[in-house]
Amino acid sequence: MIHLRGRHSDVVVDLVSGAPTIVHWGAPLTGSIPAAALERPIVGGSADVVAPVSIVPEHAAGFTGRPGLLGHRRRGGHWAPRFSPVAHELDGARLVVHARDAVAGLTLAVTIELDEALVVSAELTNDGPDRYLLDALTITLPVPQHAAELGSFEGRWTRELHPVRRPWSSGAHLVENRRGRTSHEYPPLVFAGTPGYGEWDGAVWGAHLAWSANHVVLAERLPDGRRYLQLGELLHPGEISLEPGESYRTPEVVAVHSDAGLTAATQQFHRHLRARATHPTTPRPVLVNTWEAVYFDHDLDTLKALAERAARVGIERFVLDDGWFGSRRDDTSGLGDWVVSAQAHPGGLAPLVDHVRALGMEFGIWVEPEMVNPDSDLYRAHPEWALTTDGYEPVLSRNQLVLDLAQPGAFEHVLTQLDALLDDHDIAFVKWDMNRDHIAGSGVGGAAGTHAQTVALYRLLDELRERHPLVEIESCSSGGARIDHEILKRTERVWTSDCNDALERQTIQRGASMLIPPELMGAHIGPPTSHTTRRTHSLAFRAATALFGHLGVEWNLLSLDDGELDALGEVIALHRRLRPLLHGGDVVRFDTEPGAIAHGVYAVERDEAIVSYAQVASALSLTPPPFRLPGLDDDRTYRVEHLRLPGERFGPARTHPAWVSNGVEMTGADLASVGLQLPSLNPETAILLHLTSTS
Repeated sequence: MIHLRGRHSDVVVDLVSGAPTIVHWGAPLTGSIPAAALERPIVGGSADVVAPVSIVPEHAAGFTGRPGLLGHRRRGGHWAPRFSPVAHELDGARLVVHARDAVAGLTLAVTIELDEALVVSAELTNDGPDRYLLDALTITLPVPQHAAELGSFEGRWTRELHPVRRPWSSGAHLVENRRGRTSHEYPPLVFAGTPGYGEWDGAVWGAHLAWSANHVVLAERLPDGRRYLQLGELLHPGEISLEPGESYRTPEVVAVHSDAGLTAATQQFHRHLRARATHPTTPRPVLVNTWEAVYFDHDLDTLKALAERAARVGIERFVLDDGWFGSRRDDTSGLGDWVVSAQAHPGGLAPLVDHVRALGMEFGIWVEPEMVNPDSDLYRAHPEWALTTDGYEPVLSRNQLVLDLAQPGAFEHVLTQLDALLDDHDIAFVKWDMNRDHIAGSGVGGAAGTHAQTVALYRLLDELRERHPLVEIESCSSGGARIDHEILKRTERVWTSDCNDALERQTIQRGASMLIPPELMGAHIGPPTSHTTRRTHSLAFRAATALFGHLGVEWNLLSLDDGELDALGEVIALHRRLRPLLHGGDVVRFDTEPGAIAHGVYAVERDEAIVSYAQVASALSLTPPPFRLPGLDDDRTYRVEHLRLPGERFGPARTHPAWVSNGVEMTGADLASVGLQLPSLNPETAILLHLTSTS
């Protein structure tokens, strides 16, 4: 057995037979695990062997759950391979295990790494004399039998990442995504935990598939009581065909564990991302996006005036959204023609870019390179570059088709045009959008094209980043439909949702915080009345929500009077002052009564914190219960102050606890056990607390 020790948990891997098997993933161990301690009994009505729940479970070994490898050769042969270990290499916390099935002519290499998180992937190579048709290669992680509750996510456009909890008493819970992107509906993230696990208590195991397209997530409890999580790319029929000597590598599964609740587990996802060399280290510029201010109406004087207002309130980056190129005066045409429109910008982009730069801001721009409108010069010249199936009328979505980047001509066209755009203009930021699902899209030869398209997208982003290393890229997909750790190897930000409604955003951003840290999470202050929901909220509530992310503004600043501009400027100045803490500390979340959402950020050294308590619906009681803040330094004394936002109203001051006006000092231990009495809050209001250590 190989014993890997990580920063937060231990993993023990059994290499005795077949694919490697994780026999322990959880709390650090004080000694070794005797094999006899793990031996399971043979029970009536079962095979004479107990098949292991290996990282790639084998049907041929007697495993009765979903096999980790599905595929076959011609006429159905070699459909149930059985591997034998060949060799392994151990380099610190990185283990690579090689196994082979000489009969089936297949070689399997499994990579296991353990540091901030557990990262597992597998590679299958066809060593046989003929083609091997691969249907699935997934990663399986066992979880203990007492992890009897599941946490997953559901959503839709403008309502992403809503957590769902369910008992996991028996059987299987299966999620399949065929949308060609990570999806609004079923993000590839799942948690298993002890029943009733909370943010600060209970044992939790979580797994995420780092992949930006189709996926499958399975959680199954076998009849013998064992449980496992299985994640992998969902392949369309015939999508992967391995010729002799060819290989397929799975996406990485990134997994976390904590015996101290969900907050501690999800902090490991954040640390895993922050440890990457590609993770942004410079302050995240506050930006303004023009979309909800002007939509497709690109008038130079209006845009210049908008930029002047943005600079006045302390915004650092100006992002020009859709409508600057080709025939793109609405959403029916122009996609694919990435040249500046002489109609929208008669003098080119230079006058606007120069004006923005002279105001001291960076310039950013919107693109959607994976798409093409049938009404475009590109489609008229190359209809064969669309990801469609010959003989069938293609399904349009938003008046557009997917451009098949796996075709060399289409790839070079997009690369050349985007390269020229970035060469010719002083652009610091690209908002990279992707606004439709893949539906029955076939590539060259008629096979399904989603896998090849996704690999080509990664290659395109990699090439552009190599040519323009100082340009930052945002992953946007109708909002939050492409948020995953693989796209974040190539991007510095995700657009969390197209919904800027602060009430919806409270839940959306809470869900997103379980996978990504705040500095990667685009969060905008929208107009008083949301363009997507038509709800109206105060600036204070909108600001309290958006502060906890990579802050932006998506609001027609030309509609604000001087007082409103000053108030917005106060919010932006506050965010910039707190930005090192917000974007470098540990994200924390709190369990509350229904109708409230509480979260915050603790400094790594636990000498400062900022916490939000938002009332999102009517409270169960007239007065909220004391708000307990676990996880601080028990021995420190903290001064707790109400962090006031412009326009904030909680009713008459005489009705508030005295600390709201004067502050209070308490130890970390007392804040965790006794808590702090909050004022009564109306629905759709929030109070911010700022904690600083005084000892």
